[in-house]
Amino acid sequence: MAEAARRPLVEVRGLRMYFPITAGLFRRKVGDVKAVDDVSLDIFEGETLGLVGESGCGKSTCGRAILRLYDITAGSIRLDGVEIGHLGQAELRRLRPRMQMVFQDPQASLNPRMTLAGIIGEPLVEHARMTPAGRLERIYALMDAVGLNRAFANRYPHEFSGGQRQRIGIARALALNPGFIVCDEPIAALDVSIQAQVVNLLEELQARFGLTYLFISHDLSMVRHIATRVAVMYLGGIVEIADRDMLYSAPLHPYTQALLSAVPEPDPEGESRRRRIILVGDVPSPARPPAGCRFSTRCPRVMDICRRQAPELLPAAAGGMVACHLHTLQDQPTAGRTGGPRAAPREPSGQIQQGELR
Repeated sequence: MAEAARRPLVEVRGLRMYFPITAGLFRRKVGDVKAVDDVSLDIFEGETLGLVGESGCGKSTCGRAILRLYDITAGSIRLDGVEIGHLGQAELRRLRPRMQMVFQDPQASLNPRMTLAGIIGEPLVEHARMTPAGRLERIYALMDAVGLNRAFANRYPHEFSGGQRQRIGIARALALNPGFIVCDEPIAALDVSIQAQVVNLLEELQARFGLTYLFISHDLSMVRHIATRVAVMYLGGIVEIADRDMLYSAPLHPYTQALLSAVPEPDPEGESRRRRIILVGDVPSPARPPAGCRFSTRCPRVMDICRRQAPELLPAAAGGMVACHLHTLQDQPTAGRTGGPRAAPREPSGQIQQGELR
């Protein structure tokens, strides 16, 4: 389906999330940590947008800022056409049922003093007018939806495994029938054998309830399975956005190419042909990002203009959008730079089988 024919559920423009740096006896502001700096993206209704990048690049901060768990520094966030970027907390409270979050650590995100029924039912108490019997029935229905036994309703979080705790978090996020859910590395704290079960569950719930996901992860193999499109983030900014199969088959940005070169191939022949791109140097500090392109200090294909002028995120000739002078300068040919044209998208591979991911 063409992007023009799809309706964007979430529209982010120029999002900035800065955290002040203070010093001295009077804690005066001396600078900012630019965790998210000028991010613009659309998330279309019913899709899963994967957000990937190195640890510390601002992925989680971006997801939390989009949900307005932070007061953003600048920018615009529209949820289903409603501007929420600078709403007060009282106005945001009315919109909370429409946007929810699944957190990374299921142990830390659940109240250890509340039972499973209390945790799942808390959003219903806060936002819905229901009788106790109606609320209990809704809790049971949510437990059924995520594969939890109803007999566990009065147990506490410490009595569950990591995968079961994450299912509790997913059920809590679904309690108010949201349209948009941010999944902040929901499988990072789980065993590999459980990760596939949770991702399959998220896909089943998406098909059943028509959900839209922002799926934040550093696991590129899992993102390739679940995402419809993928956005690549580096040092607080988006460097490339493309359809999943297009990005994985022919990445355009040098940083994306380096990331994907680190993903092992399950096929021994493919693994023997894999050429690893090793980046030299460390990620610059988000408090003092380099001038020009932020990747210029580590890019193996850096040019003089990269150190002077920051590239814009613009449509690329091969498809998708990329923030790289190699592909956006008019006097720079785009053909042949990344091994030919992007491949056509293919259908999702279906549910993950145990042991499939490497």
